[in-house]
Amino acid sequence: MIHPKLIRIICVMVVLKDEWKCWNKQPHKFLLESHFEKSTHPFTLLPINSSLTITPKSHTTWYKFNRNKMKFWAVVLLGLLSLTGALAQDVGALVSKDMFERMLLHRNDANCQGKGFYTYDAFIAAARSFGAFGTTGDTNARKKEIAAFLAQTSHETTGGWATAPDGPYSWGYCFKQEQGNPPDYCVANQQWPCAPGKKYFGRGPIQISYNYNYGPAGKAIGVDLLRNPDAVANDAVVSFKTALWFWMTPQQPKPSAHDVITGRWRPSGADSSAGRVPGYGVITNIINGGIECGKGSNQNMENRIGFYRRYCQILGVAPGNNLDCAKQRPFGQ
Repeated sequence: MIHPKLIRIICVMVVLKDEWKCWNKQPHKFLLESHFEKSTHPFTLLPINSSLTITPKSHTTWYKFNRNKMKFWAVVLLGLLSLTGALAQDVGALVSKDMFERMLLHRNDANCQGKGFYTYDAFIAAARSFGAFGTTGDTNARKKEIAAFLAQTSHETTGGWATAPDGPYSWGYCFKQEQGNPPDYCVANQQWPCAPGKKYFGRGPIQISYNYNYGPAGKAIGVDLLRNPDAVANDAVVSFKTALWFWMTPQQPKPSAHDVITGRWRPSGADSSAGRVPGYGVITNIINGGIECGKGSNQNMENRIGFYRRYCQILGVAPGNNLDCAKQRPFGQ
C-alpha cells in the first residue's frame, strides 16, 4: 500500500513548476533519495493536515528533483493506484478458492469426465480477460453475475441427479464435452467455415457448439478454434474464456447475459410483448430458450434456477425476481 504522505508530497511536486523541492521524512526514503539531489535551503516544506506550510529553518537538507524523473514516478504511482483499484474489483476478491470448491463441490468426483480440468486458477485467469465480468455495479450486482454465470454453466455440465450426495446442485462442472457420439455441428458459413475433419460439438462450461460460435469465440480470445476445437476441452483457461465470450457477447436479437444480469438491458416493446422481462430467466432464454422457455415449468429450467439459488446463498446475495422463463417466448419468435 502506498503511504498517504508519499502521495501527498508527490501531488505537491506535480503541481509546483520548474524546480521541485521536497522535505523528505517519509517511510519511502529510499525511493525519494535515489532520485533527488541533496542541497540546502533556509525553508522547509512540512506536510500538515493535507496542506503544506513553509517555515524558516537553517541548514535543512532538501532534495532537488529532476523534472523527467518526477514525471516517471508520477506515472508509476498513478499506475500503482490504478492497479490497487483494479485488484479490489477482481473476481477473485469476491470468490475465494475455498468458495469455488464449495460451489463446484463434486466436479472432481471419480465419475466426472472433467475431473481435475476446471480449476479455480483457470477461472480467475479467464475472468481477468473480460474486464467487465464480475466487476460491473455494486458488490451485490457483481456477486449475482458470478452466481448466474456459474449456475448456467453448471447446468450445462452437470453430473447430478435428484438424489445425488449433497443434492443435485453440487455437481456442476462434471463434464467438459458432450457425451456419446455427437454430430459434427457443422453448417455452411462463409465467414466461419468448418475445417476438414473437425467437429464442433459442445465443449467447455457453456458447451459451445457449431462452427459459427467456435469461429468468433476463437477470434475474440486469440485461438484458432475452427482448426483446433479440441482446445476448448484440453486447455481450461481457453475453455472458460469461450464461456465468458458467449456470456459477454450480444447476438442479435439477443442481448448479452452480462447486460441482463447487471441491469443494463432494457426490454424493447417486442420483448415486453413476448414476456421477456429483466431477470435471470432471460438468460436461460438466451442460452436455450427454444427448448426450455414458454413451455411452463420444466426440469431443465428449474435446474438452472436451483443452481443459481444455491450459489447466491453461498455468495450471500439475494437472487432477485423473474428467475424463470416459463411464460417467455424465445427470442426471434
